[in-house]
Amino acid sequence: MNTVLEVKNLSVTFRTEDGTLSAVDRVSLEVGESEVLAVVGESGCGKSVSAMSLAGLLPRTATVAGSVKLDGIELIGADKRTLRSIRGREMAYIFQEPMTSLNPVFTVGHQIAEVLRTHIGLSRQAARDRSVELLKLVGIPSAERRVGDYPHQLSGGMRQRVMIAMAVACDPKVLIADEPTTALDVTIQAGILDVLRELRERLGTSIVLITHDLGVVADLADRVAVMYARRVVETAEVHELFSRPQHPYTAGLLGASPAAGRHAETHRLNEIPGLVPVLAEQPDACTFADRCPRALDTCTASEPNLTPGPHRVACWNPVREPVEV
Repeated sequence: MNTVLEVKNLSVTFRTEDGTLSAVDRVSLEVGESEVLAVVGESGCGKSVSAMSLAGLLPRTATVAGSVKLDGIELIGADKRTLRSIRGREMAYIFQEPMTSLNPVFTVGHQIAEVLRTHIGLSRQAARDRSVELLKLVGIPSAERRVGDYPHQLSGGMRQRVMIAMAVACDPKVLIADEPTTALDVTIQAGILDVLRELRERLGTSIVLITHDLGVVADLADRVAVMYARRVVETAEVHELFSRPQHPYTAGLLGASPAAGRHAETHRLNEIPGLVPVLAEQPDACTFADRCPRALDTCTASEPNLTPGPHRVACWNPVREPVEV
């Protein structure tokens, strides 16, 4: 499988009045052609910051180090012209909340057409016609009429579909989907996932899916990267990771998630004690040690690195027993 997106040792720090804060620490990821890579972890682990840094979307207070290559083109340190040509055309984003991402004073058709006219140079009429096609592609009924609607006239699920239409307008190589089903009911969520799945199959788009929902991961992803406290602590193919998680944090996430066929009367969900460490703390040790039931003295003395191979884990005392999924 050809590698479309290659991230090596990505680190992000933010300047503050009190100094600098580390938000992402030496993250390395690869995404193959037409592959769906899910990135999971608790809030504050660095998932969204990592995603925003890929195409230079962070504020000026951020400093980004490492390497991000899209089809061999280095994006870290690239000039504004290069990044402008990449954003929206080669790499596109679906953000968490479409109501705040869409402009309320323009119709959805105008906003989709703007992407097409800016990156592809379509005429006004051609861009409008293509906007209608894209709305149909993402499953919006009466697209010819809806293209003239404003964001507030659409439901949450339809607004999210509009965001997807904008993101895939130029057939990007990589689609970054940051919590694309947040705050949507189960029926609408299933529809959005079907749209993403169809786009991957029809257009060959690679997808980086950021989510807290492990059910969504099991349904859509090919591989999973688990992030904790700024770092990637485990990566594997989705079935391997769900059936044989090696990092205690991954096992804790799976144990805390409801599974089909389990009843509350017979199966109690587990919980992970404690909280994700604050950004100001950067111990030279396993960042999960103070929450881990398998912690050893080594865990608080030095930081583990990811092991080589298809199933990589950063842990001094990994889980070896398979778990029930």
